[in-house]
Amino acid sequence: MESNGMSGKHVAIDDIASVRRGRQSEGLNKHTADGLEDQCFSIIFKDRTKNLDLLAPSGEEAKQWVNGLDKLINNMLNLNRQQNSEHWIFSCMRKADKNGDNMMTLKEVKHFLKQVNIEVDDTYAEEIFKKCDASNSGTLEGSEIKHFYNLLTQREEIDVIYGDYAQTEGQMSAGDLLGFLLREQREQVSMQDALKLIEKYEVDETAKQQKRMTKDGFLRFMNQEEGSIFNPAHKPVYQDMHQPLSHYYISSSHNTYLMADQLKGPSSTEAYIKALMKGCRCVELDCWDGANGEPVIYHGYTLTSKVLFKDVIKVIKEFAFKTSEYPVILSLENHCTIDQQRLMAHHLISILGDALVTKPLRNVTPTNFPSPEELKGKILIKGKCLKKVNPSLSNDGVVEEGTVSEEDEAADCENGQKAKPKKSKIKLAKELSNIVVYCKSVHFNSFDHAKEMQAFYEMSSFKESKALTLAETSATAYIHHNTEKLSRIYPAGSRTDSSNYNPVPLWNAGCQIVALNFQTPSKEMHLNQGRFLPNGASGYILKPEFQRSLSSQFDPSTLSEGPWLQKKTLNVMVISAQQLPKLNKDKQSSIVDPLVRVEIYGVPADNAIKATHHIDNNGFNPTWNESFRFQIHVPELAMLRFVVEDYDAASQNDLIGHYCLPLSSAQNGYRHVPLLTKRGDVISSAGLFVHLMLTDAE
Repeated sequence: MESNGMSGKHVAIDDIASVRRGRQSEGLNKHTADGLEDQCFSIIFKDRTKNLDLLAPSGEEAKQWVNGLDKLINNMLNLNRQQNSEHWIFSCMRKADKNGDNMMTLKEVKHFLKQVNIEVDDTYAEEIFKKCDASNSGTLEGSEIKHFYNLLTQREEIDVIYGDYAQTEGQMSAGDLLGFLLREQREQVSMQDALKLIEKYEVDETAKQQKRMTKDGFLRFMNQEEGSIFNPAHKPVYQDMHQPLSHYYISSSHNTYLMADQLKGPSSTEAYIKALMKGCRCVELDCWDGANGEPVIYHGYTLTSKVLFKDVIKVIKEFAFKTSEYPVILSLENHCTIDQQRLMAHHLISILGDALVTKPLRNVTPTNFPSPEELKGKILIKGKCLKKVNPSLSNDGVVEEGTVSEEDEAADCENGQKAKPKKSKIKLAKELSNIVVYCKSVHFNSFDHAKEMQAFYEMSSFKESKALTLAETSATAYIHHNTEKLSRIYPAGSRTDSSNYNPVPLWNAGCQIVALNFQTPSKEMHLNQGRFLPNGASGYILKPEFQRSLSSQFDPSTLSEGPWLQKKTLNVMVISAQQLPKLNKDKQSSIVDPLVRVEIYGVPADNAIKATHHIDNNGFNPTWNESFRFQIHVPELAMLRFVVEDYDAASQNDLIGHYCLPLSSAQNGYRHVPLLTKRGDVISSAGLFVHLMLTDAE
């Protein structure tokens, strides 16, 4: 067993992202033989770049391991917030019960309180302890621990809301619950819906029979999907997927092969798997001549490691459609000689098979893009092309090879990091040219030139600085360009640390392929994750109508009257947080001092940030009850982001958790907000509790 230096350590199921059967990691591919395929499996962790590669004594044993771990992971995923909370508290109790006698002494209780990130002074700890130690035995056991737990998990803010609506002998009747849903949550529901919720969440059988909801039932319901800030109706694919490809924002990655920075970081097939599994639909392949005639992928002119082109295509074939069925675009940056280009074409055709689009759909000369729906399960190649796309042109007799201008993003480096050879032309093999159908790379001259001279399938890539200038100075022209042509934006070459630019102004200008460094956890990636959270995490989001019409006069910077202008007032009350994680796990005494920022990203007039005060030493159940008001002009483009930070007077605040979603997918009323780690994974027990109200502005 190869254990990546983890011998003698234990791993929490919570920390595992997935388990992969077979030789599906670089380590196993390199160090094991083909015949061991069914004995191999890998454990992929959420917050670590290293996998744990394992070799079982037999195929049967590997299968049992994988099935068993999958089951445990699924069970964890299916715990609701209430169960997560209990699971977390009881695991902290177990850790605190040092001698494992299922009783807790005062010392163990204090240790437990530190575990759950709540600081109490000694007298308060003793007070709770005495209150619960009914038997005066000096330890808590059984029902006493339960009482202690109840005191700790009391949610006063939920009690108050429940009290306001529980008008039927101290409980909520179906009518009371309906009143709450209509008045507070602003949901369009009926008595039937209220009865269904009681049936689903009430635990007390007597109350259930009387069609009532107890406080426990109400807490369970509020902790569920129905009580979440994210509208459950937007979780599956709910948008029209039959429009041309250019009408959608497309989740896109830059330098997809990198796991870290752009100068000496490792290149890896794993990076492609991670991006595709996150719903990314456009990945980049930076292709160069490799040894033994085999093309490789790496960041040119740098010390980043290399991966074989064919290995990358194999993992794309394997993982392209696991998260989303909608098309994947392979953005080729081709620096190879003719022979290796032919091999690239061969690998693409032989490995991808029917999934690869090699000619226009229905074999007719296209006048517009097909839709994501028509391209389900298909892979498109974006690259240079020697001819116009016309199926009646037989590939025989077309030039064997031709010269095209080389576009080298890697060399777009403003600080002299790269020694770029001076050549701007490259010979292109017809085999590679022939499989470019809907995404032919061309140089951008101007919007007028593109309108007159370019076919819809001829697309340009823009460096971030150029794109941001166009978005600021010619937004309406950019939006018109992007109604029928695709635009790809990429980070400047000077970002050698693989940092990211703000994607929002480019979405505002209707750009579809706004490519970010997926390997870099950052605010920009959090915004990207939020933007593509709805619509089944499919990596495609339909642009607003005013970005899809050539007659639109929308300009994000100067807001004239038009269908985009729907002035709203957003009131956000940040009420409380629950079970925020400790940031410094090594220092037992370290308790967080949390504050919450509420941020709006959209057209310039809507961008705003407001923050609560910080609360000293309480990550367990801090309460703010602070209200903020935002004026929103273009709600269809607005994103809402919550950030929880650990306040530090002396240095920069540390991120505790965040959550981002489009304002159009946020639900009104009292809502729970899940919190994500910097890398974008859910922190299972933590959350914010807020009240949201979006109304038409007076």
